[in-house]
Amino acid sequence: MPLPALRNIDASPVKHEGQDLVCLFDPEGFVDTQLVLSPAAFFVASCLNGNNEVRDIQVAFARQFGGTVLLSEDIQQVVDTLDVHGFLLTERFDTIRRGIETDFDKDDTRRAYGARRSYPGEPGELREFIESLFALPEGPGAAPPITEAGEPARAAIVPHIDFHRGGHCYARGYHRLAQFTKPGVVIIFGVAHASPPAPFVLTRKNFETPLGTLNTDTAIVDRLAQAATWDPYEFETVHRTEHSIEFQAVFLAYLYGTDVRIVPILCAPISDDPFMTDPDDLDHVTRFLAACRDVAADPANRVTVIAGADLAHVGKRFGDPFDIDEQIIRQVKARDHEDLEHVIAGRPQDFYKSVLRDHNQRKVCGHSCIYAALKTVEGLSSPGELVDYGYAEDPLGGIVSFAGIVLP
Repeated sequence: MPLPALRNIDASPVKHEGQDLVCLFDPEGFVDTQLVLSPAAFFVASCLNGNNEVRDIQVAFARQFGGTVLLSEDIQQVVDTLDVHGFLLTERFDTIRRGIETDFDKDDTRRAYGARRSYPGEPGELREFIESLFALPEGPGAAPPITEAGEPARAAIVPHIDFHRGGHCYARGYHRLAQFTKPGVVIIFGVAHASPPAPFVLTRKNFETPLGTLNTDTAIVDRLAQAATWDPYEFETVHRTEHSIEFQAVFLAYLYGTDVRIVPILCAPISDDPFMTDPDDLDHVTRFLAACRDVAADPANRVTVIAGADLAHVGKRFGDPFDIDEQIIRQVKARDHEDLEHVIAGRPQDFYKSVLRDHNQRKVCGHSCIYAALKTVEGLSSPGELVDYGYAEDPLGGIVSFAGIVLP
């Protein structure tokens, strides 16, 4: 009988008391437990594809480990451990998932998942933490007072990398944004890292932060939902743990308090075709983004559009066969800036084509997100401003690049 399949789980190498081990964790956040496995146990876990039986794993194990025989009860022990902790596609996990999704569906608020995980959960500590990001050597200094006159910025591109690695870029982006008047509505395009099979995923839920809850403009969300030719709420649960919008909500609450409404939109890949370089050919995408553009163009809404998007993900951590060196960093920077020239000029199609012309070898996770933001404010009268560009090392081997851009 085939053994159950391993879920879509992330793995990281760790060392403990001189031993090389592997830590498993759930990127979807259905279970908080992290499991540390020996290399042999991890090999068994990696063989759990839903088709392999005990005998198949024993044969594969013997080939991998020089003929060593693995007892069937040892394999079953690994399977049982994974199942108890919710790491397998079994009835036990289905029960866990249904319970969490039911609770999420009932709640009219999207809870601050990253509080106490990715940033302080107490309001005073969080304010001090954000102020420390502005005060970083690479940062802009203290956050400026909000401008009272004039118009809101049209759009901004800011990172969604964790605050500890990209905090200075958040600070520079939001420092520049604060020099425009406060918007009435902020449309936030984030990245759906779980890649659900829907181009855009909506939610009507308000967004909790330790600094207060930002209200979602449900009338605008409903208007956008009518423009979708798919069910924009089918995969709404991905909002529950996705940080790309949550991190923007935290900064918006810091700058403006809770007196600004948001429209949270998660962006999945809009096409599975690596050769597709013109998203304007996708009728369902253009229809949805035309509705976003109509909302942004209405002066009564006083809209600022934010894309919470990182750029390149390069190195062994992300599946590349090479280590990071200065030449790789120079190449990444050069290609990133080619793409960003189109962002600054407000050219969504050219930006998308630039990223995809090498089939997105740099694994720019925010290309659909940035494209959507640019389409929403298409027709800028003046170019944007690159306020910051940088990259951060990944502890598992690689770099992630990001930028701060404000479009007036």
